[in-house]
Amino acid sequence: DVFLPEVEGPLGPVNASRRGISDPAAAPAEEPQPERTLEELLNELDALTGLARVKDEIHRQTELLRIERLRAEAGLSAPTLTRHLVFVGNPGTGKTTVGRLVAGIYRALGLLDKGHLVEVDRSELVAGYLGQTAEKTTAVVQRALGGVLFIDEAYALAEDQYGREAVDTLVKDMEDHRDDLVVIVAGYPGPMARFVSTNPGLESRFARTITFDDYSADELRRIFESMTRSADFEPQPETLERFDRLAADQPRGEGFGNGRWARNVLDSAIARHAWRLRDVERPTLDQLRTLVPEDLEDVVDIGTDSEATA
Repeated sequence: DVFLPEVEGPLGPVNASRRGISDPAAAPAEEPQPERTLEELLNELDALTGLARVKDEIHRQTELLRIERLRAEAGLSAPTLTRHLVFVGNPGTGKTTVGRLVAGIYRALGLLDKGHLVEVDRSELVAGYLGQTAEKTTAVVQRALGGVLFIDEAYALAEDQYGREAVDTLVKDMEDHRDDLVVIVAGYPGPMARFVSTNPGLESRFARTITFDDYSADELRRIFESMTRSADFEPQPETLERFDRLAADQPRGEGFGNGRWARNVLDSAIARHAWRLRDVERPTLDQLRTLVPEDLEDVVDIGTDSEATA
């Protein structure tokens, strides 16, 4: 099994904002997550493509919290450890996927009741007028109780007084619900460091930052190959070689789409595949499934994903 990046549609989640739900308080209740053991969740984490540093950090955090719980059960004193996390990295590196696993891991450890994940961004926390933002933020927190509140591009909350009101409210709610709420904030490394430093309450609550590195060319190939087969396509070996060349040519600056870039390559290839068969009235099964190198020839200018998140 390999990692399929979080994307819209059948290969990934669609959060409330993407479904057109503008009021977080009016969003559907989160579905209970299936009960899974800690071992199952950690095995799923380890099966993800790449992310070696992330896996190591999550395993360490898991053991730290497990031992803290066992010490408490044994009647030993122990410092209260922060469970909140900062995820930093480019888009498409699996931050939301890992966030969901963290929610399940925390529930398996007995730290959360539900283990669900509520994913939001600035637009779902900030209102148009001062005073309304606090109510909107608290409504989102209420949805996340018992699970993880995942705030994407959280640094956008430091832009103005409305965002700062959301941050102040969030810090208070994190204290009020410290036993049944975990918050993960995510975004680019530089802006996230500045965001956390803007509020003393944030700095004290987000003591652990986990870095999501860009995927290597080989890891991108494995992601692309898994995506194609999940979509009932079969890439020829030469097609994968063509993908390798495309991946090697991609600039790896801030904003590189990583797994989302691979998804864009596949979307473009599928469109070209359909056009290639336009004059074939009844294609064979092999024709319907096979991606040839030419299907990747028109893939240009998709190396960055300026609208991508997490």
